[in-house]
Amino acid sequence: MEAESEPYVRLASLRQLHQVMADMNTARSLADTLQTVADGVITALGYEMACVNLVRPTDGHLVVAAFSGNSAAEALITGRVGSRESWDRRLAMGEQWGDLVFIPHTEGWVLDDDDVPQWYTDGPAPRFEDEWHPSDRLFAPMYTPGISGSSCGELLGVISVDRPRNGRHPGAWGREALQMYAFQAAIAISNARLRANMQRALVRLEREQQALRASEESFRQAFEYAPSGMAIAEMGGDQHGRILRTNDALCRLLDRPASAMRRYSFSDLVHPEDIGTLLRTSAEGGRAELRLGRRDGTYVWVSLRNSVVADAADGPRFLLTHVEDIEERKRRELQLAHRASHDSLTGLPNSAELRSRLSSRLCTRADAGGLESLDAAYGHPAYDVNGHGFDFAATAGGSAGSSSYDGYDHHVHTVAPEEGRDDGAKGLAVLFCDLDGFKSINDRFGHNAGDAVLIEVARRLGRAVRDGDTVARLGGDEFVILADGLGKADAQDLAVRLRNEIIQPIRAEGRAVRVGASFGIGWAHCGMTADEVLKSADERMYVEKRSRPKAHRRAG
Repeated sequence: MEAESEPYVRLASLRQLHQVMADMNTARSLADTLQTVADGVITALGYEMACVNLVRPTDGHLVVAAFSGNSAAEALITGRVGSRESWDRRLAMGEQWGDLVFIPHTEGWVLDDDDVPQWYTDGPAPRFEDEWHPSDRLFAPMYTPGISGSSCGELLGVISVDRPRNGRHPGAWGREALQMYAFQAAIAISNARLRANMQRALVRLEREQQALRASEESFRQAFEYAPSGMAIAEMGGDQHGRILRTNDALCRLLDRPASAMRRYSFSDLVHPEDIGTLLRTSAEGGRAELRLGRRDGTYVWVSLRNSVVADAADGPRFLLTHVEDIEERKRRELQLAHRASHDSLTGLPNSAELRSRLSSRLCTRADAGGLESLDAAYGHPAYDVNGHGFDFAATAGGSAGSSSYDGYDHHVHTVAPEEGRDDGAKGLAVLFCDLDGFKSINDRFGHNAGDAVLIEVARRLGRAVRDGDTVARLGGDEFVILADGLGKADAQDLAVRLRNEIIQPIRAEGRAVRVGASFGIGWAHCGMTADEVLKSADERMYVEKRSRPKAHRRAG
């Protein structure tokens, strides 16, 4: 069978998930944070109902602290308490999906014996295997953050979700997203509690000297033993920003001793590309995500949040900086973004990413006649020193820049070499490649052999093109190459070179097989859409395929 591909995840969905996680960390209070966690499940993860059950510090039981998605259910169970024993039994039941717990409706009768608050919804029985049943239960436990962001602490609470909008059990990506969301929610709730404790300490600091001494010890313990990094820096004066004190968590995160940390300010430690982000962060209440340098020269992604504390009433003010390790979250975000834009089998950019890169080069204006006058008006050359149009998608792995044209952003038109002429003009060539004889390999030797052929063809194409060219898998046995700055003869030479690479024997499933390749060369120019460009190259490929004898096509 063909390798199962990852589900297509829209970048807009990833951005929404990222925004919800960011909102959790900017809520003003613990209550706001809990409600933001519940609302985020609805807005970003695709469920219709969500409940946040929080462990009470007094007795360890879990109280329904926030609810979202159904006002009637919210009024019914908000504030109700379930015993810790019942929750422990429930989390030990059902199916373990990583850190998640799924209890199917077939085991629902067991739930009637405990006191866990829950709601009931009506609906028909499932029609197929992975359809969601009204009595299905899905829980995402939240644990206090451990060292380096690991979720090995104590139970902080449980997120309960119900009624996925698509009516199905979540797949691999949906489970991973919910699990990651619960991990970040636990950090946000822990930090909200920490901020609340600090704010209460600050109030006591301002009231009387006796409360000040008691609060100093409380603050010291919260500072020293906080699970995330903490620092105190000077505020104002010639030494503004210099680090005065750090806790052990921050020293471990950056692998620097406390004595060495006092020689720096955060501007000395931040990645050069992130210095602007640091400077744009306001002194009080500012928040930024940036990279800080470790002792070995590497960098770690952190979330940095500032607040101002006073040493005494009307006394010196200091900057309290909270530093949270978000390296794992950034890594997961990059992985999810890569899966959304790349083919799971070959690792090449997929169809959506190909169209995005191609569209970024094209504007809707079909004419380029105003280029000379625009150059004179704005002082920008239309082409570089080699006569090539500028490529805003400079590398195969980079993100494409904007190509929109208006009176302020100068857009260099993409122009195709004219038909029937070879006057040395260069443009953006689009080579549409279709493998010949690939179906027979699948039929004779199986899909594993076919997959091995596709992987090897992708590797050979990537090896044969230039740095900056794009090789993408459009689907099936179709590939597309974007190569900028080529003349007509250059593009034809490139197609011959790529075909010669492909037709060499390929080792698949213990045997040597061969496939041929047919190429169609199209040219992109402004005024065309990405689909029109690809269709043009596709049609030329079929003309080329039909013009060659069948036996010759198999041989390449």
